[in-house]
Amino acid sequence: MRKTDPALNTAPGYKIAMILLGIAVTPVLLSSSSLGSQLASSDLITVVGLGGLILTILAAMTICVGEKARLPTYGIVKYPFGERGAIAINILMAISLFGWIAVTANMFGHSVHDLLTGYGISIPVPVLVAVGCMIFVASTAFGFAILGKVAQFAVPVIALMACYILYVAKTGSAAAPAAVQGMNVGVAVSSVVGTIIVLVATLPDFGAFVHNRKHALIAAVLTFCVAYPLLYWMGATPSSLTGQGSLLAAMAVFGAVLPTALLLIFATVTGNAGNMFQGTLVVSTLLTRFPKWQITVALGVLAVIVGSMDIMSWFIPFLLFLGIAAPPVAGIYIADFLFCRRNGYDEATLKRDPAVKLITFAIWLLACVVGFMTVKGLFTLTGIPSVDSILVAFAGYAALGRLTARPALADA
Repeated sequence: MRKTDPALNTAPGYKIAMILLGIAVTPVLLSSSSLGSQLASSDLITVVGLGGLILTILAAMTICVGEKARLPTYGIVKYPFGERGAIAINILMAISLFGWIAVTANMFGHSVHDLLTGYGISIPVPVLVAVGCMIFVASTAFGFAILGKVAQFAVPVIALMACYILYVAKTGSAAAPAAVQGMNVGVAVSSVVGTIIVLVATLPDFGAFVHNRKHALIAAVLTFCVAYPLLYWMGATPSSLTGQGSLLAAMAVFGAVLPTALLLIFATVTGNAGNMFQGTLVVSTLLTRFPKWQITVALGVLAVIVGSMDIMSWFIPFLLFLGIAAPPVAGIYIADFLFCRRNGYDEATLKRDPAVKLITFAIWLLACVVGFMTVKGLFTLTGIPSVDSILVAFAGYAALGRLTARPALADA
């Protein structure tokens, strides 16, 4: 059985929380403003609080699986999906992570371009995207320890700028929006959860580096029960007060464009450093002959190419598509852990099991279909499509274990 190596370079829960928060900042700033412009201020706190609670429960389970296994996500999914079957899942995760790398690089380039243009400096966006990717690669190529140091410096700066922006928005004067467009509370909570659900599904990547289970739970609670809801509320409040659909546009109303642009720039640096770290882990399982630092550099080069294009209009829907397909993987490996791996992960079972477990893929596909159907409104379960897909995957995998009456689904 795989057990914790005393010599493993582990980190306390609060440091893991800082890294996770750094990754979460960019998608929060992309989505919170849209949510804020469609919700009354009185509903906003309820929505982000409920969303944070759901994420905390899921994150506590996924990060503890990583802590127990001392394996990243791609190593854990081998057990329920099979050693070769896991390749398909890893490709899905790699595409999702690279998508966010490219989108965040694009956001960095445009944020810096808008900031410099305000001072009469004109630098092409592709050049700025390339500069950003160099920073992302440098923040990642030297491993987990450097990633933690980047987060320790950048996250407090981000927090201070976010507090300042919130203060300006709360004390400033702006014409009230003509009318709040209105959003169903269930849909709003789904937005809060869906924004970061792929990160929650891949938390074993970070659970593998935490001291112990206590610190894993500390990381989950600090990130998703405390910091994430606060950050989401901060990002959504200016748009709630002004009716603007983006944070930059909302803060322009209050004359605070410079600190907002700096916030966006810092957010993209910490966010993409984390995305690069996870992307490197996943791709390294597919391209085993290459050192991880070379994979990081290659991801950076590809991000320059894709991030320099006008991708926001068509790439975000694609990432939302992946946001339904990735969460069921978490539901399956959580069930596999609870019902089959409580005593640890025995690598010898991988040799005895089928290389591709078709029944597990059938459960995953069913969960994805349910998620897409609830998105389209054909029926409703929890009102949160990504959570629907996780629950269906979990229940399906657990039911399979009971029906086969075997101690492990590896033989199914």
